[in-house]
Amino acid sequence: MAKRRFTVRDIAEILEHWQAGRSISAVSRSLGVCRPTVRKYVYAAEARGYHQGDPTPPQGWKAFLKEVIPKPPDPSTRSEVFVLLLPYQDEIREALAATKPATIWRRLCEDKKIRVSLPSFYRYLSCFLADAWKKPLPITIRRDDPPPGEEAQIDFGYLGLWQDPVNGKRIKLWAFALILSHSRHMFVCVVNRMGEQEWLRCHVLAFDFFGGAPRRIVPDNLKAGIIKADLYDPKFNRSYDELAHHYDVIIDPARSGKAKDKPRIERMIPYIRDSFWSGRNFTSLEEINRQAAEWCLRVAGTREHGTTHQQPLTLFRLVEQKELKPLPETPFEMVSWCQAIVAHDCRAQVKGALYTIPYQHRGKTVWARVRSKVVEFYLDWDLIKTHRRGGKGEKVTDWNDYPPEKSAFYQRTPQWYRSQASLVGRSTGETIDALLEKHAFYYLRQCRGILKMSEKYGKDRLEAACARANAFGDPAYRTVKTILERGLDRQPLLFEPPKPSRAFLRGPDELFWSIKS
Repeated sequence: MAKRRFTVRDIAEILEHWQAGRSISAVSRSLGVCRPTVRKYVYAAEARGYHQGDPTPPQGWKAFLKEVIPKPPDPSTRSEVFVLLLPYQDEIREALAATKPATIWRRLCEDKKIRVSLPSFYRYLSCFLADAWKKPLPITIRRDDPPPGEEAQIDFGYLGLWQDPVNGKRIKLWAFALILSHSRHMFVCVVNRMGEQEWLRCHVLAFDFFGGAPRRIVPDNLKAGIIKADLYDPKFNRSYDELAHHYDVIIDPARSGKAKDKPRIERMIPYIRDSFWSGRNFTSLEEINRQAAEWCLRVAGTREHGTTHQQPLTLFRLVEQKELKPLPETPFEMVSWCQAIVAHDCRAQVKGALYTIPYQHRGKTVWARVRSKVVEFYLDWDLIKTHRRGGKGEKVTDWNDYPPEKSAFYQRTPQWYRSQASLVGRSTGETIDALLEKHAFYYLRQCRGILKMSEKYGKDRLEAACARANAFGDPAYRTVKTILERGLDRQPLLFEPPKPSRAFLRGPDELFWSIKS
């Protein structure tokens, strides 16, 4: 059992009970003090001439106890610990400015070989270095409320688990809370993830709920909005920056780890969790948000605030609503920004789809602005490419993004080869048509090779070679090439090309049977 500490008032109460005529055992049972302790102070009073039943001393028992109870000895004489540490007092004082006491104690034991326990070291600090060890209590300066419509504070906190009645799964939910600093009127939106799109959508819904936007918003350093927290130069998410420009508001994030930069919203998440969420059942996420908006108006908005001593909704409608900035005429388009590296094949991957980028930007890191139907690519704020938005795993290609000598072959479709062959001549067109009718994409290379012969032999000789190949019923790349290499296109045909005859393919027995019949 721990030793009980007695104050002067406790001892005086013992003597008052004894003076009233109670026995030592009765005083012990009544005050919960052991009989030897009661007896010690009673005997001390009797030794100085006080008796049971006498009146209380003129100055009370306090003056008597100052004489009886001895003063505590000087801490420096109580133990050898203080004597051992006194030579290092200045060194310890300097170290306390930058080092924790436990670290100083450990270094003294290791370097100076001083055998002192950690509790004894703390007692030494309390007696001799209390001014250097115990830091003064911080002074809190309360800031005045900003003018109406000037500031809104934002927080994003964990709300609780919710069981989806559709699939039976337990889902984590978070609450987005935005409070107007002057009136304390609040908006709450519940989401199932803390992503970039949810962050932007909650801002849009909050401004629509209030019917206007404040001049300045003070958010937490959530990654969905603040990429890098910095006192002087914070880095914002580009989508969040676009939202601020659209509504003409200033983003002023709170300092990292400084909850007092947004004190009006700091305690709202526990309040929302207790007043709105706790002990209630919901059938869908849409119902949760619908009832959250009603709760903001009927419960949170009509309570008497402890600081303003007014109802937030009433103060908002009377004073702050007309001071908010009007909403833009055009709605805010939900976009997302992400970085992508242009690979050596001139493609960049965004949201699972591959998009071609002009080959001059290979190996560079570009920004992709993903909209609902369009994806825009920027390099240092300059727009370099625009594509339709592709699905996951889809390749969206613009052959003009490749060098001309690389992309020429892939841009030549069967229709392109037909049009080029018609420019050479009729026979060349028939040759190309015959090849493409067999298998369009398989014979594209042969069509390319035939048309390329016009660069070496000329269009007239190619037209004659194709006419000769067509006459013999063999329109192929190898046939046309052989005719041109041997010069056969310049020789006239010495005989009439054989016409294809009808073949009987059912066998000799059926043939003779048909003749006999």
